[in-house]
Amino acid sequence: MNHQLSGRHLIDGRWVAAAPADDGAFSSLSPMTGEALAPHFSEATPAEVESALSAARKSFVAVHDLDPRWPAALLEAIAARIESLGDDLLQRGEAETALPRARLTGERARTCSQLRMFAELVREGSWVEAVIDQSDPNRQPLPKPDIRRMLRPRGPVVVFGASNFPFAFGTCGGDTASALAGGNPVIVKGHPSHPGTSELFAIAVSMAIDECKLPPGLFALLQGRQNELSAQLVQHADTQAVGFTGSLRAGRALFDLASRREKPIPVYAEMGSLNPVVILPAAANERAGPIARDLAASLLLGGGQFCTKPGVVFVVGDPERRFADALAQHVQSAPAVTMLNRNLRDTFAERAALISRSNGVIAAVSGKSSGHADQTAVLFETTAEEFLHNPRLHEEAFGPGGIVVQCDSSAQAISCVEALGGNLTGTIHIGKAEDQATVALVLRSLENIVGRIIINGYPTGVEVCHAIVHGGPYPATTDSGTTSVGTAAMRRFVRPLAYQNTPQEILPPALQDDNPLGILRLIDGERTDRRIESPTR
Repeated sequence: MNHQLSGRHLIDGRWVAAAPADDGAFSSLSPMTGEALAPHFSEATPAEVESALSAARKSFVAVHDLDPRWPAALLEAIAARIESLGDDLLQRGEAETALPRARLTGERARTCSQLRMFAELVREGSWVEAVIDQSDPNRQPLPKPDIRRMLRPRGPVVVFGASNFPFAFGTCGGDTASALAGGNPVIVKGHPSHPGTSELFAIAVSMAIDECKLPPGLFALLQGRQNELSAQLVQHADTQAVGFTGSLRAGRALFDLASRREKPIPVYAEMGSLNPVVILPAAANERAGPIARDLAASLLLGGGQFCTKPGVVFVVGDPERRFADALAQHVQSAPAVTMLNRNLRDTFAERAALISRSNGVIAAVSGKSSGHADQTAVLFETTAEEFLHNPRLHEEAFGPGGIVVQCDSSAQAISCVEALGGNLTGTIHIGKAEDQATVALVLRSLENIVGRIIINGYPTGVEVCHAIVHGGPYPATTDSGTTSVGTAAMRRFVRPLAYQNTPQEILPPALQDDNPLGILRLIDGERTDRRIESPTR
């Protein structure tokens, strides 16, 4: 199937834009050659932002009284429509990101899988966390009112997709899926590095909305690369929440804009992460070679452009340098990679140059930039003392590289961990002869700064499931109580609402006595799916 790209925006079910070839038009660039890829894409105007948010607000009102499970059918239809895009999606994604076809094929499967996972959760229905405390008119000294609580959607959500996962964290990625699952309209700001890929996903969503006979304003795609567009979306009065994946600089800018609104709104931003790895003495002694081999693979996976890339490694007790030398050999032998775009490559090269000029840092592997966006891997080494005294080493270098920190003791490694800011993950490699008290201390230090802990593994595998946490304290995210992967991601885009002494006929179905949805509820402290047989008021 051949899907022709238009370079336009999707607003209220229609493809609209100012003339695509006007002064504000832009093109995506091939990361491999720098060549401009057709077509031109139009920069969204303030009027188009207004139209998209107005349609979203109206659609939010229109779905209020539908069967609360309506998002399930939509999410499943979106997944099916994405699959029907076939090779068009893979070809465009490859051209705009330089990611290999096999990687994109897997990412497409993940994208569709997480859409269907949310659909299952919505259809089952208990995610709304319905709680009912029945009245007691005879309670003294005052009667007890009937109070019922559940999670309700916030309203229009603006989503900024990621460059490094153009499918799974893009136009139809986890933020969009979880916001729609919660019953919210979504306005996606397409990523300027892959606008064609974004448009193809929007085609799939538009077809799914039409198929499900839902209001077309439930989803919009606005293209653009200007900061003003992002600011307009965040500051619009109808925007009720924001999902973002990207750099610390951009995420913090959006967060600050939202905080300065007359009515501030939450920005759920996933930003930078070093993802520290601690290799304890027994592990270094028993498995230096295998850990070095597998850690190098994790470090360089996807060109080092994973948000869970292990960027700093604290090695305790490696006096013969068995681990450090083995890791350097694996990194040195890695071929150059084409990064997602030239800006990312240049930023990484500048960051690597800054690290290389730091006191007490040596380059175990010196990288090299070439072509339009090509980069070979880098690897630096330093001591715990230098790491602790140089905050510049605590900043993420997004790309194929990392830092090995030689620690004389576990206490030094713990001090280094505690000097870091928040991170998505923390990893510990433990040997059979490890001192368990030391292991416990390292574990506790990581618990305070990360959202997920890995033992004897590698952080770049993120399982999309109910239990996963893909978040962490600032600056990894702006809200350490949330996750952007897994079904708990829905909680970002809903809020608790209580109903007191409310007549049955106007209560949401999840809170009605008859329990028409058949969901699990907490009734007077008891977890049950039973109906309430007797009147409570």
